[in-house]
Amino acid sequence: MPAFAGAGRRPRNDYPVPMRRPALSPSVTAALAAALLFGASTPLAKQLLRDLPPVLLAGLLYLGSGIGLLLLRLLRDRGWRAPAMPAGERAWLALAIAFGGVLAPLLLLLGLARSGAAAASLLLNLEAVLTALLAWIVFRENADRRIVLGMLLIVAGAVLLAWPGWLAPAAVGPGAPLIALACLCWALDNNFTRKVSASDALFIAGLKGLVAGIVNVALAAMLGARLPAAATLAAAMTVGLFGYGVSLVLFVLALRGLGAARTGAYFSTAPFLGAAIAILAFGDHVSPAFWLAALLMGAGVWLHLTERHEHLHTHEPLTHAHRHVHDEHHQHPHDFDWDGREPHTHEHTHAPITHAHPHYPDIHHRHPHR
Repeated sequence: MPAFAGAGRRPRNDYPVPMRRPALSPSVTAALAAALLFGASTPLAKQLLRDLPPVLLAGLLYLGSGIGLLLLRLLRDRGWRAPAMPAGERAWLALAIAFGGVLAPLLLLLGLARSGAAAASLLLNLEAVLTALLAWIVFRENADRRIVLGMLLIVAGAVLLAWPGWLAPAAVGPGAPLIALACLCWALDNNFTRKVSASDALFIAGLKGLVAGIVNVALAAMLGARLPAAATLAAAMTVGLFGYGVSLVLFVLALRGLGAARTGAYFSTAPFLGAAIAILAFGDHVSPAFWLAALLMGAGVWLHLTERHEHLHTHEPLTHAHRHVHDEHHQHPHDFDWDGREPHTHEHTHAPITHAHPHYPDIHHRHPHR
């Protein structure tokens, strides 16, 4: 007989549990932590460009990410375990690796080599805007006036940084188009990764880092680049592990709970940290337009952080596997001997339910809106 959610312990989940979204949910925390790590990596990568060509640095950053994360996964699982990923999701993961793991970092580093680190860090906010536009228009994620207004403010700040003449003469420099293309590639990557965000985040991020690292290092070798001194090599791979690898793991977890547009909005705080480090630690020069752009972007991010989305909605039947606890959305039997430990991971089916509570477009709330 299947073991039900409360079997073998005090039945705390045998009735509907009222849903209360905390002021700062774990998914929001994950998105902001991902932003902090990635934001710090931008000025650090700018410093590494003094000793490394852009293509080689892109490869080493992701190689450090891939090797480090896959080692962590081996330690966590005490050996190799095949990831539980449906066949239909593998194509989305391949596209995410191609755009986000190979093209985007290469374009970013080529752009950084021609730009100031502080202004370039703020221009990276375009990633959040392009992520949201793709999520809304192509992937049909919901949006409201507050989210749209926040994105418009972020766009205004980014345009101010990149526009030649007027208040911001060459604020970013000739690398601006390359950085903008990197943002577009990462926006595509974010929406593709959203499709696989219920799967193992360590595997997704580790595989992306390993493939992207091998491709870019091989390309750099073909262009004549040579591996740097051990200290520089270790520095690049360490920046990659934390700024690209751990950051991506946290980003995938945030995608699982927030959806692509909102995760991108929270992640748009990354360039502020990168700009602050570039200014305070490396003495990067900024113009008055930089501060005006920062104000506009900060206001846009604040609108996203203070969003509240609640309405009556219906969950259609859904079968998938991910790490979960037995809350209102997870009232299901078990076809194995369950010891009562939570959270845990297994394939489970959601029965139809209609209710209202504060929510994001997470893996359980991707319903249409009128």
